[in-house]
Amino acid sequence: MTLLSVGHACVDVYQGAVAALVPFFVSERAYTYAAASGIVLAASLLSSVVQPLFGALTDRWPLPWLLPVSTLLGGAGVALTGVTGSYALTLLVVAVTGIGVAAYHPEAARAARTASRGSHTAMGWFSLGGNLGFAAAPLMVSAVIATGGLHASPLLVVPALAGAALCAAALRGIEAPASAAATSAAGADQALGRDDWASFVKLSGAVVCRSVVFVGLSAFISLYVRLRTGGGEASGTAALFVLYLGGAVGTVAGGRLATRYGRIPVVQWSYALTVLAVAGVVLVPGPPLYLFVALTSAGLYVPFSLHVTLGQDYLPRRMGTAGGVTLGLTVSIGGIASPVIGALADATSLQTALAPLIALPALGWLLLRTLDEPEMPTLVEAPG
Repeated sequence: MTLLSVGHACVDVYQGAVAALVPFFVSERAYTYAAASGIVLAASLLSSVVQPLFGALTDRWPLPWLLPVSTLLGGAGVALTGVTGSYALTLLVVAVTGIGVAAYHPEAARAARTASRGSHTAMGWFSLGGNLGFAAAPLMVSAVIATGGLHASPLLVVPALAGAALCAAALRGIEAPASAAATSAAGADQALGRDDWASFVKLSGAVVCRSVVFVGLSAFISLYVRLRTGGGEASGTAALFVLYLGGAVGTVAGGRLATRYGRIPVVQWSYALTVLAVAGVVLVPGPPLYLFVALTSAGLYVPFSLHVTLGQDYLPRRMGTAGGVTLGLTVSIGGIASPVIGALADATSLQTALAPLIALPALGWLLLRTLDEPEMPTLVEAPG
């Protein structure tokens, strides 16, 4: 699980890297904001379209080789963004990154489920790796591009090389016991019952609501806090750090809380907390705003890994699809919604544009309130 978690960070750093490159495209290539947003949209849109396809493929055939290959693909796309000055080619290589990220998540979620033996806490550590990678992207991009310019972008491939090696090492540790228990696992699969698509669709709808809130705040919280507190650049950076800090605490705490209270109650209360917290972010001025950013971070991150295990338990026969949707597709959809928030902010104000985010976790809570806790599949040990 440690290898998979660090490998997850090495992949998801490229989800955040595309957006982190935008200011450099604007300054060095004089891209308009619309053109720069188009680059982010290219990665998010393509990832959203192809991710369910990879989920369906991994449900039909085990594809463990996808983990190192998709990691390299995701890194290669970002690494090539500064090599070409063509806008069309830049869109193309960014799309390659989107494909790599999309290919990674379904099979990675399955591998993590096998390695964790269904543990909520262990899946929390796996999700934590991805969150930390996403949060580290701006630091990585700034360290490389601010120093050497866009032409230094090939250096950004280094995390992908490390991640591919980690994934390969993790798979060697998983494959041996998995193959030894293949016969027993097949028998267990027959006893799992039918996939609960109705519950899975409701869960996915809630996760989409969560994703739009998180991506929207990630994009604009820094500027918004500066406007609301009258502080400088440091005040906005601090708010973004507080928002991301929840990834280090919330994902692990979510697994522990679920073990004690159950996944559904923890997820429901997290969404209810997020409604109040986002309302505070939008409506409360001055320094108290940081408290509401912290509460929003907790509400968004505590259910993060629980979404994955719930989705897999609702679709026990299609764990690749479940992992791809809950861990990857919904995050990409949040990226697609971000330009809409920006356009509304241009037409009205940033506060007005962020106000609809208050309603989204409430909608998510409504979708979740009718869900029942799925039965955990029983792991059958191999003889001997």
